[in-house]
Amino acid sequence: MNYLSAENIGRDLGERWLFKGLTFGILQGEKVALIGSNGSGKTTLLNMVAGVTETDGGEISIRKDIRTGYLEQDPDLNEHQTVLETIFNAENEITTAIKNYEIATETNDVDLMATAIETLDALQAWDYEAKVKQILGKLGIHDFDKLISQLSGGQRKRVALAKVLIDNPDFIILDEPTNHLDLETIEWLEGYLATSNTTLFLVTHDRYFLDKVSNRIMELANNQIHKFTGNYAYYLEKKAEREAIDAVVQEKNQQRLKKELEWMRRQPKARTTKAQYRIDAFHDLKEKTSGHKKEEKIELNVRTERMGKKIIEIHDISKSYNGKTFIDHFNYTFKRGDKIGIVGKNGMGKTTMLDIIMGLTKPDSGKVVKGDTIKIGYYSQGGLDFSEDQKVIDAIREYAEFVKLGDGRELSISAFLTMFLFPPKVQHNYIHKLSGGEKRRLQLMKVLVQSPNFLILDEPTNDLDIDTLNVLEEFLEAYSGCLLVVSHDRYFMDKIIDHVFAFEGHGYIKDFPGNYTEYRNYKDEQEKEQQAEAKPKEEIKEEKAAVVTEEKKKLSYKEKREFEQLEKDMAAMEKRKGEIIELMNGGETDFEKLHALGAELENIKSSLEEKEFRWLELSELA
Repeated sequence: MNYLSAENIGRDLGERWLFKGLTFGILQGEKVALIGSNGSGKTTLLNMVAGVTETDGGEISIRKDIRTGYLEQDPDLNEHQTVLETIFNAENEITTAIKNYEIATETNDVDLMATAIETLDALQAWDYEAKVKQILGKLGIHDFDKLISQLSGGQRKRVALAKVLIDNPDFIILDEPTNHLDLETIEWLEGYLATSNTTLFLVTHDRYFLDKVSNRIMELANNQIHKFTGNYAYYLEKKAEREAIDAVVQEKNQQRLKKELEWMRRQPKARTTKAQYRIDAFHDLKEKTSGHKKEEKIELNVRTERMGKKIIEIHDISKSYNGKTFIDHFNYTFKRGDKIGIVGKNGMGKTTMLDIIMGLTKPDSGKVVKGDTIKIGYYSQGGLDFSEDQKVIDAIREYAEFVKLGDGRELSISAFLTMFLFPPKVQHNYIHKLSGGEKRRLQLMKVLVQSPNFLILDEPTNDLDIDTLNVLEEFLEAYSGCLLVVSHDRYFMDKIIDHVFAFEGHGYIKDFPGNYTEYRNYKDEQEKEQQAEAKPKEEIKEEKAAVVTEEKKKLSYKEKREFEQLEKDMAAMEKRKGEIIELMNGGETDFEKLHALGAELENIKSSLEEKEFRWLELSELA
């Protein structure tokens, strides 16, 4: 069944087309990931599919009998509503039935009450509020009565994500759903989406998330959509094959172009003019080859400032806020080449640790001692520090004209920007024309170009595309200084870091040698060991239960009487249940009686469930 069909759609920016003539479809059950470079139009395309932005040509069709949910990159929520009011404000069968139930209670509308109760029964939605609170809790939202205006940007996005998941639409569109989530929450969301039957269309840069959740990849590049049936690992394999084929074709085109160029340069002999078709073919071939320039790869081993023996020493620091301990007597002495990742749930104090090291926050006790030769470069997840009317190249040129490489060579700022995927044409654009991801990349460039020997990066991967992440990873792998990074990108952490500071709660920070996956494996082993230690007690209980069961091969006289009575009680309760439902759906108009009948019905259902469970236990013995 086709859920989405897009035919020849495009987006005209005035001076250029962002993309044009895109055609694709999404079938029921597919989990499609859209990838592409920052500024290629991924968010614009999602907005078009969701109906937020109109297309400049072409047509998008979504199946009429399905419900669609959209998580925007920057969700627009009602500032004056609480978290729970925001969730219950969603429009679906359950929330409509709940609202009708509340209206019927206030207005004594018997028919509306009966319809609402019937709907809530059919949807098994009497525990809807508990489900709402469970999903909010999984996403790290625990203060349900807090106003949206009092939430941070990250918390707002998590509330918006919870709203989409709880609404449970047939077709979900997600724009960077893992941004602002901690690692544990990302893994929960990954499992939730991977095992659900929901049809997905999402944009994300989290490569582990892509690999586990998606079953089809669409790449938006050079105004075209490239489609790959499979997960992210399959996409990488097939893309490499395609690029290899393109390289062979390009080599042949270059050889043909060389021959044609020789022919074009020769003066005509027998005739006064060259064949026009041959000239046209030459220009076509030249255009094809010019679009595939071979890139020269420069290894960005940037020279850092000289580093003395003393780097940074953390001496017994502690920090608490409002009675909650975030850091409790932590010590560490940084060594040359340390590449450390900080992990833990949101609100554990990871950014507080960075601020203390930077000197922006004072610890309650202890101290941080910084070596005289240490030059810190700090990339925070706060606001962007640029003038929107400034040109891209001027924003970086303020800090340096050249970047010194490790081998003594110098790289111009223009070349350095090019390596970080800002080609010369973009370098002379104004910053306000950049996408959100491109601005983040430029902010990161501003930190790196100053040649720090100690890098502190707080969520550097947010809003960056996969190509940029690959460049950044190569840069950091070759980086000779110290690195301290907070990131929720597991792929990035596994590739870059060799040491973990794990915030495990109550101020305790685990100093673990290894990358993130190795730390997770260590934690899993710990849990298994704890379960193994507790297992003998459980086995003893099971053995005792088995002995008791063996002794009770036959029902006792008392149990026989209980078994017989249960059958009679259950039959009577089923009869009464039918009578109540008939009365509620019949001509009864007294609201108080209806309310009492509703309460009695709930009691009967609960009691009947208990009796059925006991009846099953006794029937097995019988």
